[in-house]
Amino acid sequence: MRVVFAGTPAAAVPALRALLVSRHEVVGALTRPDAPRGRGRTMSTSAVADVAAEHGLPVLKPASPKDPEFQAELRGLNPDCCPVVAYGAVLPQSALDIPPHGWVNLHFSVLPAWRGAAPVQRAVIAGDEVTGATTFRIVKELDAGPTYGLCTETIRPDDTAGTLLGRLAEHGAGLLVATLDGIEDGSLEARPQPADGVSFAPKLSVEEAQVRWSEPAFAVDRLIRGCTPAPGAWTVVDGARLKLGPVSLRPAEAPLAPGELATSRTAVRVGTGTHPVELGDVQPQGKPRMPAADWARGVRSSAAALGT
Repeated sequence: MRVVFAGTPAAAVPALRALLVSRHEVVGALTRPDAPRGRGRTMSTSAVADVAAEHGLPVLKPASPKDPEFQAELRGLNPDCCPVVAYGAVLPQSALDIPPHGWVNLHFSVLPAWRGAAPVQRAVIAGDEVTGATTFRIVKELDAGPTYGLCTETIRPDDTAGTLLGRLAEHGAGLLVATLDGIEDGSLEARPQPADGVSFAPKLSVEEAQVRWSEPAFAVDRLIRGCTPAPGAWTVVDGARLKLGPVSLRPAEAPLAPGELATSRTAVRVGTGTHPVELGDVQPQGKPRMPAADWARGVRSSAAALGT
């Protein structure tokens, strides 16, 4: 099949690379426009745009997929199907109708669970034991289209949203290629999603990423891992934000009040609603990441507790 691949971040790259070495002909790529990134906020192309350019593919970067000029360009590429991984914009029906086999999305959950923008983060925060990836045909309703196939992935106790997404992106790439194979040869038929088990995964806000130390230790741990690497979990020390990397559970340690700090030469423990946790790396405002023990040596003695 002739395909135009739609995707933007690094998590979409394994699928694009898998398609480039598959039997399908990738005739173009659709991605979000260049955007400011990094500390310097310099304008940068997306990860998908970079890989597409490496392979000499036409790269479409419309401000909106509703743009008639973009849709005319897409028709000119004459795709049979448009595979999608984390493109990042809502597709209008006029664009969905262009390829005969539609737009096939690789979504990083076992649908109908965790429809939305942050399925991996929400699964980690919720304490799910298993997640996965699903291929489905895009329809107007959010992530509600009929499904073609799925793969599952165990969520490990030390997984962050980043590490889990990395594995799902790799495994899901093979699933997406197999789905296109089955659509092309007629061996796959899309089936409606179950009506039961629907849950939603809206994008995580910075406010949601604030740690509340009155929560149980397991909830603190899950929130921090689910917010790593983005948007980044945080707390408040002396009125300033402190970003937090993953923590270690310390159920055998002496109890501390929620947010109370206990420091030693090599470790920093914080009280929660149950038992303490030990901080890993932290990042004060305007400074690089560092081990929590190094940070604690420079904290004023008045900062005896973290914001709860």
